Amino acid sequence: MMPWTSIERLVRQLADAERAHATTVDARVSELAQTVARQPTAKDLRELRQAVRALAPGDDRQILEELGRIAASGRPVVVGPWTGELGFELLYWIPFVEWVRHQWNLSADRQIVVSRGGVASWYRSEESHYADVLSSLTPEQFRGAVTEQKRKQRQLTALDQRLIDGVVGHRGLGEVELLHPRFMFRLFAPFWSDDAGYSRIDQFTRYRLLDARVELMPPGLPSEYVAVRFYFSECFPDTPANRALAHTVVESLASRTAVVLLNPGFNVDEHEDWAPAVRDRIHTITEGMTPERNLAIQSAVIGRARAFVGTYGGYAYLGPLCRVPAVAFFSRPTFKRHHLYAAQRAFDQVEAAPLTLVDTTQAPLVRSAMESV
Repeated sequence: MMPWTSIERLVRQLADAERAHATTVDARVSELAQTVARQPTAKDLRELRQAVRALAPGDDRQILEELGRIAASGRPVVVGPWTGELGFELLYWIPFVEWVRHQWNLSADRQIVVSRGGVASWYRSEESHYADVLSSLTPEQFRGAVTEQKRKQRQLTALDQRLIDGVVGHRGLGEVELLHPRFMFRLFAPFWSDDAGYSRIDQFTRYRLLDARVELMPPGLPSEYVAVRFYFSECFPDTPANRALAHTVVESLASRTAVVLLNPGFNVDEHEDWAPAVRDRIHTITEGMTPERNLAIQSAVIGRARAFVGTYGGYAYLGPLCRVPAVAFFSRPTFKRHHLYAAQRAFDQVEAAPLTLVDTTQAPLVRSAMESV
């Protein structure tokens, strides 16, 4: 456990840095105010907003103090519950949890990780210290609940409290501490709103590769294959052109190697899967699939694949973190590029496999991507 003197020193260092930064920013605000008064441009206004936000009282110190209190309490710590997007879990939440564990030497014996899909191994958590949301909620119930709360856990929701109470009651934990995603959302908000750079993410994350549970591999799969999952989303909407592209990609792959479709056979989020007809060299993993183990099984399949091919999203991050190259498609650039760049920076840090992003409107790129796979 980190001693209180170390925690106090960390807080003092943060406060000193904030004061020095405030002095610099104050001068910059005066300069920008004069510029804006003369002839404001979009860049001037953006810089002024960033400077003013930097001067405003932040809550970093409060968050650090709260995390230090949680670590020092000695009580069991519920980590989560995570009910949000797969990509955010892999790219931000799990690395944040790793940072907290390292920063405060948080014992694994005190932690109960709560997520969905059987992803204990993603958190390096023992099964006895993991609780799955989909063990108590059906996919339909879960999908309805997370849609209602917009999937962003910026505060403790009714669903979160219900899941926490269920874990505490079932395990007889008594009084617990809560390492909730709201801490991460508060710390990373300046980065997501373009008011801070990548150093903000670096400050509060520790990235690592993932180890898939090979014992969960479905039987009967070929020894070599490409893992595929196409689903419809904002950046890959359900259009005839995208359906045709997905069909062409799978047919092209199946002409050269075996293809394993990752579709679980049910939906736990708002995305609708696309699936071709099953035939020779195209395999599925739906037999024996259960909601509370679906992501663990898909991770195992991806971890043994030659490559992952599919829609750009969370699965495109899962492949590289499992040491498997990924080729991901989009047809509308509706996603925020800083998530993609943050992912690529993280992959470089841990020497993960590469991610290749392909715009479906660029036919030569599509052909090149398929040839590389």
